[in-house]
Parts: sequence; C-alpha cells; structure tokens
Amino acid sequence: MAMVASLSSMAVGTAAKLKAKPHLLAPKTLTLQNAPSTISFRSYQTLTTISIPSKNPMLPPIKSLPPPLEYEAASGSLKSRLAAGETLYGLFLLSASPTLAEIAGLAGYDYVVVDMEHGSGGISDALPCLRALAATRTPAVLRLPEPSATWAKKALDLGPQGIMFPMVDTPAAAAHAVACCRFPPRGIRGSAHTVVRASAYGLDDGYLTRCEEEILVMCQVESFDAVAEIEAIAAVEGVDVVQMGPMDLSASMGYLWDPGNRKVRKVLRDVERKVLGVRKTRTEADAAAEGGGAGGPYLGGFAMPHDPPEELKARGYHLVAGAVDVGLFRRAAVEDVQRFRLVQTEIGEEEDEFEKPREESYWSE
Repeated sequence: MAMVASLSSMAVGTAAKLKAKPHLLAPKTLTLQNAPSTISFRSYQTLTTISIPSKNPMLPPIKSLPPPLEYEAASGSLKSRLAAGETLYGLFLLSASPTLAEIAGLAGYDYVVVDMEHGSGGISDALPCLRALAATRTPAVLRLPEPSATWAKKALDLGPQGIMFPMVDTPAAAAHAVACCRFPPRGIRGSAHTVVRASAYGLDDGYLTRCEEEILVMCQVESFDAVAEIEAIAAVEGVDVVQMGPMDLSASMGYLWDPGNRKVRKVLRDVERKVLGVRKTRTEADAAAEGGGAGGPYLGGFAMPHDPPEELKARGYHLVAGAVDVGLFRRAAVEDVQRFRLVQTEIGEEEDEFEKPREESYWSE
C-alpha cells in the first residue's frame, strides 16, 4: 500500500508538469511480477516497469541476538560494612527531593534514610530519591509510615538496603517486622521479584539467594512501653538494628519536645547499655557456635543539639544520623538572611573597594 501511494504521487507530479488533470494520469492498473523484484503499472496508456532490488544492500543480514549480559550486583552493603566494624554516618531525607538526595550522596554520607513517616513523600516519591542515591553509590534506607506488611512489601520492591519500622513496642511487633522482610515460609512478604526494581526487574538471577541476608531490618524503639521490653526486642532473631527515637521517647514520658530532659537522658542511656549488652552476649555465643553467626543487633541513633554525633559514636552507636535535610537548609537559610540584615552601613562613609577584605569562599557557601 505504501508503494502504491508513492507511485500515485509520482503520477500526480508528472501530471502537474504536463498541465493535465491528475485523474487522467492516475494509475489505471497495478500488477506485481516476480515480487519484490519488479513492479509494473499502467498510466496514461503507457506501461512503465520499475525494478526494485530484492535485497537492500544498505541493511546487513539479520543475525541471532547475543545472550543478555550477566547482571552484576552492587558490592559493599551496609551489613558488610557494619560487620567490618565501621561506624556509619547518615542523613534523614524528609523533603523527598531527588536533588537533595543526590547532594547528600555526593557529600559523602554513608547512608540516607528516605523518610516516608514524617515527610511528604510516599512510594512514588521515594523511587526517584533511590535512583539519585544509587547514582552516587550511596545506600538508601526507607522508613515506613507504619509497621505494616503492605508498606514493607512496596518499599522492599524498590530495592533499598534497609527498612526502618517505626514504633516497634513489643517483641511480637519486632518479629512481625522481620517476617515482613522475608518470603514464605519464613515470612509473609509478597512475591513479585521477577519484575521489581529490587531484582533489577528480573535481571538479577541471584536476588532470592541473598536478599534476606543483605536487607537491614531496623526497628525503632521510641516509647516508654518499648523501653520496658528492650532486651526482648533486641533479642528477636532477624532484628539487625535497634534504632533509638529520642523525640518520641521524651513525648511518651511526658516531656514533649524536651529530649534533653535529665530523666529522658537517663532512660536513653539505660536502653543503650542493654542493647549493647544483648549484642555482646549474642556475638560471643555465635562466635563460639559452630559456623559462627551475625551476632546481636547494632545500635542506631539520631543526634540532637544536646547530644552531638561524636558523643553517640563514643557511646558505642554503630549508625548515627546527624541531621535532617530540611533542618540543614532551614538553618543555612536563616543564617543567610540574618547575616544580611545585621550588616550595618555607615551613611556617608566611603570605603575603598580595593582595601575591603574579600571572602575566599563562593558566595552561596
């Protein structure tokens, strides 16, 4: 049909040159002879034959496609670095901004927690952030809005290195969190691993053999009820990190927005010692057992103005989140505006611009 249309156009063009009516010169008959070598058509009482090569010399012959490239999984997981004795420094991403996620990764943070509990973003917003972090080779942790199997399933399918469950108050809740991260029969995670990002959309053949060992299951202890059962929570098999939440802990104790309260700090120190004690006991037991083991849970925390990151590291924390992206920008923005408004200009005083000291740093810094 395309050839017929093309030949008809040729006939119309010829008719225009002869100043004749196009319909008089339109093709009357169209026959195929030894297709696709020749095509003949009769126009204006003249038989015209066009030869068409049976093979296009510009196109190479079609060959069989090569086998797909073997997928190579990324190395250097959070778990492996923690097992090697590193203390990791991270950032909470509340803005759901891929740009800020990328900057955080380029800045050198060991991990970034994409926060879906308090931030404005959901699963669809988290995905671009994970892609931005992956481009900088920075591990991502997704904090869920609630400790549910539905949220865990969707988050795990995106392929983060860690999942943070908020408000884990009992050993049963901790066991549920672990089950959400494991496929049946060991858990309750739904299976769509052949088409999701976590398995490189099915290209990673080894995903099932290692995903449960590589994912970092983080349980937040952030209520006074959880404190009462902290050792039982920390002892649940599969809980990799006990993450302290000083803000909510202070609120549950009746000291809203006062995590630096002496009573809150005392409770927090007691919890820290108990978690580290469980880790030590479990690690020693696993080391003595045949084949060894992963040991007890790591201790994660969030730095506060009264409790800076270096203090947490000195007390034995293994993962320390130092700031929130929104908080960093807020502080920088407020300081920038205040710096401008505090500038005092003497009326009538002239300064030699060549004598004025210059800032060495770029203006936006």
